[in-house]
Amino acid sequence: MRAAREAWRRLEPVHGMIYFVPEAPERYAALGLDAAAGYFASRAAAFGRASAELVIATFYNFDPRLVRRHLPAAWDRTTPERLLAARLEAAGAALRRGRVDRVDGLEETLGLATRAAEAACEHLHGRPLFAAHAALPWPDEPIERLWHAQTLLREFRGDGHVAALTDAGVAPLEALVLHAGTGTVPTPFLKATRAWPADEWAAAEDALRARGLLEGDELTTEGKAFRQRIEDRTDELALPAYTVLGEAGCERLAELARPFGRAVVDAGLLNPSR
Repeated sequence: MRAAREAWRRLEPVHGMIYFVPEAPERYAALGLDAAAGYFASRAAAFGRASAELVIATFYNFDPRLVRRHLPAAWDRTTPERLLAARLEAAGAALRRGRVDRVDGLEETLGLATRAAEAACEHLHGRPLFAAHAALPWPDEPIERLWHAQTLLREFRGDGHVAALTDAGVAPLEALVLHAGTGTVPTPFLKATRAWPADEWAAAEDALRARGLLEGDELTTEGKAFRQRIEDRTDELALPAYTVLGEAGCERLAELARPFGRAVVDAGLLNPSR
């Protein structure tokens, strides 16, 4: 399980950069959408003309009022097909700009990631956002294929994470507050991008403090253990994608993925200011 998690974690920047690089909002703007509308609509476009309710359910931790400001209105300006094409084009352009396509080992990395992604496609049940992306055609260009493979693996894991949160009784805003309490992501960033009102955020903090999971703004020992159980369960639910590789294959993918993730970071593709 540890090797599978490392394989996902180290390759995740190849997917995650799409939410930060300027190539994405530039292409969404050309279709008449601002950055926020472009984010929701482009990620949801695999569903077709997705409703706000479907995105609220599957994206999980955004203020529903924020989602409803952008959907379904985005579909009056453009189509899911155009957004899917724009998103893929943006991903490829950004990765090439960062020279991620020049990293050694692309063919082997792509082969292993593809095997894992294809294995995940045999486990569609209960994973709606992943299933929608699994129905999309694979790109032709190798670096875009790698992005698509990791996108599938990310959404596969993400659907499992939502299931783990729901099973643990963690509401969407509580999930954000618990995440903020780890200190791994700046709280102002989470507040700004998820758009929950300050009073509701404070109420969620109070509820978690009352449960002994939060002290001040940080997780308590009990809170850390509680969140770790959710992460462990998420890892377990992600395993069907990686079992096909075996322990050695996961370790090899993790080894190969490290320079790809590093190339994304070094190129500033995860930095919103660039």
